[in-house]
This record gives sequence, structure tokens and C-alpha cells, in this order.
Amino acid sequence: MSPLPKALPFWLSLGLPPLAVLGMMQGGWTIALLPLATWWLFTLLDAITGRTTANPDPQTPEAALTAYRAVTLVWFPVQMALLALMLWYVPQAPHLDTGERIGLFFGMGVVSGTIGINYAHELMHQKSRLERGLADLLLASVLYSHFRSEHLRVHHIHVGTPRDPVTARYNEGFHRFFPRVLRQCPRSAWAAEAAMLARRGLPWWHRSNPYWRYALLQAAFLALALALGGWAGLGLFLVQAFTAIWQLELVNYIEHYGLTRRHLGEGRYEHVLPRHSWNADHKASNWLLINLQRHSDHHYKPGRRFPVLQTYAEGEAPQLPYGYPLMTMAAMVPPLWKRIMNRKVKEWRRRHYPDIADWHPYNKALNPVSG
Repeated sequence: MSPLPKALPFWLSLGLPPLAVLGMMQGGWTIALLPLATWWLFTLLDAITGRTTANPDPQTPEAALTAYRAVTLVWFPVQMALLALMLWYVPQAPHLDTGERIGLFFGMGVVSGTIGINYAHELMHQKSRLERGLADLLLASVLYSHFRSEHLRVHHIHVGTPRDPVTARYNEGFHRFFPRVLRQCPRSAWAAEAAMLARRGLPWWHRSNPYWRYALLQAAFLALALALGGWAGLGLFLVQAFTAIWQLELVNYIEHYGLTRRHLGEGRYEHVLPRHSWNADHKASNWLLINLQRHSDHHYKPGRRFPVLQTYAEGEAPQLPYGYPLMTMAAMVPPLWKRIMNRKVKEWRRRHYPDIADWHPYNKALNPVSG
């Protein structure tokens, strides 16, 4: 089969913007179509399509991945056009009341978080300036530009250790996790960039600090929202941004919940392995999320593009029982989440670390960290 038909399922995200336009035009119940599609429709499709354990050839040449990569390249102009249209149209639309306007931008945030930030995640891992630039634009559109620094300079290096804010701790509910990462991640990202500059003998205010770019891009999006939609548009833009951030951190929460790397002493930790991320090989939700759920391989081999990410068997990587859409909904109900996942964390510990008797330092992120 040629690459294009095989890549087409990963283009399903382009079916979401028309739902937003329909909601804008019709109002009423149609406003619920975006969250219903991303959460419930793909949960249903997962149940119908099942899982896929087939692994592509990781040595597939770059030229054979063009049809896959293209969806991540075209997404920013699509999302930008939709956001601009909504900022201009929704605040002045006479047939929409305040609740409907907020609901529409909540749905827009679901799209810009579920798809936009996810695509930015794929793009920021690449070497080309175009792809990294698109990642910066997508993140600025939800006022979360520091995620690039935090993800590349902190998360991938320190995942599963106390130095990684977004490794959710065992028995930590999402509603405690979320405000914690909102406080800790900007600080850890800033510290990582300042430390990198210091190693080069440069001060934090040097022009190469990406925070200058982050600030300019985010200010530009705030100004655009104000220009297109007035103060109401600016407020609605903030609803969109917060919703997208919430969606991202829900995913961060479930990706590593309770999974920790062995402390080797003196603040050193074992190398990152597939077993340090939750894996999910549900077919339909991986189409929507461009294989983000093959997260075990992403952390093991961060340079791999999404079409060639591998999946792993139970013995190599812990498995989520359902895809991300359903698991993120479960995470919003901490007693339900803990009932599903705490048993799985304990099984994982018995399988991979039977010699560790005291898990308290791991549960509370109390193990020492290197300087």
C-alpha cells in the first residue's frame, strides 16, 4: 500500500474545525459536538477498532513519512483561521448568548489542547526551524510557550524523578496535580534555560533566551484577540487557552502516573526505559493523537517521528486499560482513577522492582536529586 492511504487516518483531526463552525452558526446543542467528538466518539471508535500491536519499521526513511508529517505542518494555519474567525464572529453574533459563547471557546480549547498542543509536541522534537517555529506558534496561541523548554530541558531528562514536576506521584489526584504543575513547571523551565545560558557564560537576559520569543508571541496573540473581538474576545481567548492547558496537563498526568525510575544513590537514577511511561495501543485514539499513546517508545527514543513509534508488550511497558480520551475523563474523578490505576502501579512495582521495600520516598518525591 502506498504511504498516503496508510497516513489518511491520522488526518481525522481536520474533521473537527467544521464542527466548531457548525456550533458557531447554529448554537444550541451543536456547541457540544467538539467535546463529544474528541472524548466520546473516539472512545467508541476505540471499542470498535480495538488495538494494534503491529510495529512499523523504525528505519523507515524520512521521505516515506511525508504524508504523515504534512498533517502537523498544515494544522497551525487551520487552527489559526478557526481561532481568528471565532474571535471576530462569536462576540458579536446576535443568536448566541453568553453561555453559548463560553461553550464555543471551551470547545475551541479542547481542539487547541487535544490537537494543537499535541502537534506542537511532535514538532518541537524535530530539528527543522520550520517545525520548531510552528510549535512555538501553536503554544503561544494557548499562552503556554514555556512548555517547549519544560518538556525538552526538564521532562525528558528528569522524567520519573523528583526533578520532573509532571511525573504524577502515586496517589496524587489530578486536582492536586494540576495547580502544582501550574506553579512548578514555569519555574523549572526558566531555571533550565537560565542554567543552559550560564554554562555558555551568558546572563539570563541574553537575547538567545527563548523566553523573549515566548513573551513576544504570546503578547501578539493577546493583541490579536483584543483587536478581533474586543474585551469580550480577549476574555473568550483566555477561556480557550485555559481549557487547552487543562487538556495538556490531563494527558501529562496519565502518561507517567506513579511510575518512577530507580534511585541509584547520590541523586543518580537509572536510564529511561519503556517501562517508565504508560503505553496504549488503541487504534482510533492513536489516529487522533498521532501515536502519542505509544508514549513508552517516545521517551525511550525521543527522536522518532510519530509514524514509526513502537508499541510494547505488557512485560516491557505498563499498559493503560483504555485510550487517552476515556482515561482523561476518569482522571477527573480521583476515586475512580485510583481504583483503576493504583492496583496497576502496584503490579508494575512488583514486576520491575521487587527488591524495593520502602516506596515512601518515591511516592512523595523525597529521593535526592543531583545538582
